[in-house]
Amino acid sequence: MKRILVIGGSRYFGKTLVTRARDAGHRVTVLNRGSAAPPPGVGRLVADREDEEGLRAALGSRGFDVVVDQVCYTPLQAAVARRVFAGRTGRYVMTSTMEVYDPATLPAGPHFPGPAPAATATATATAAAPVTEASLDPVRLPLVPAAPGRAPGPAYAYAEGKRRAEAVFLREPAFPYVGVRAAHVLGGGPAEFTGRLAHYADRIGAGIPVAVHEAPYATSFIHHQEMAEFLLRTAEQTFTGTVNAASHGALDVIALCEAVAEQVGRGPRYRVVGPGAAASPFSFDRAYAMDNGRASALGFRFGRVADWLPGAIAESAATPRPAL
Repeated sequence: MKRILVIGGSRYFGKTLVTRARDAGHRVTVLNRGSAAPPPGVGRLVADREDEEGLRAALGSRGFDVVVDQVCYTPLQAAVARRVFAGRTGRYVMTSTMEVYDPATLPAGPHFPGPAPAATATATATAAAPVTEASLDPVRLPLVPAAPGRAPGPAYAYAEGKRRAEAVFLREPAFPYVGVRAAHVLGGGPAEFTGRLAHYADRIGAGIPVAVHEAPYATSFIHHQEMAEFLLRTAEQTFTGTVNAASHGALDVIALCEAVAEQVGRGPRYRVVGPGAAASPFSFDRAYAMDNGRASALGFRFGRVADWLPGAIAESAATPRPAL
């Protein structure tokens, strides 16, 4: 049994992580701002993670074997956590994202030796190898704003926030640290709050064109239950560093639309956009699908996207939503 603290853990795969850890016999506590009560048998601490003194007060003298941080989005949040949990935990697991690899949000330089953005409209999903963890060292990233024309705005802020948060933990480790770079998480019907899969189910079902790039690259996905299981397994193990979490079988937006069409009984229609233009979720004009080799070598058996995607689409299609 381990003493596990989950920061966040109030929705989607975070909730599943909490209940799975509890059911596995661990002593689980959640820490958040009090937005939702934890499930039975799970402890609760209420604090704003950015309020360092308030966080220390809420923790008191408590210590943990593992902290799983579901909601670390900025270097400020990481720095507070690094100070507060130094000496309080034997292991720290941060849920990061595959967006840290996105070439459109990275400053140019040798710190990203992986695939470059698509150069022409004739690029294909097989033009670049999936990125490994070694493809990005956030500690070496220059702390500069995005270059002009390189995806400023929310996408840049999210990716850069995660990269800099990773760097805080990696630069001067205060405890054994793991950064889990999660693929796009799908499944769960109404629990999947981002609405990205619903975007496709709704539009294709209504016969509305889906905006896609002319030659979209494949991207990586993972089922929400698989993501929760991977985080639990990571909490129970001893490896450190960054690790990619993705189901086997990257697919591009056209393949995704075809899978949706099979479930909703209507063929997809497309509206092609140019390179660099905004498109539907999961349509990418640059390559950064992930290699899951490290996690697989550590003993985690990922499922295949092709096996679980139809069920995830059916869940989304069956979820009541306002008409488009």
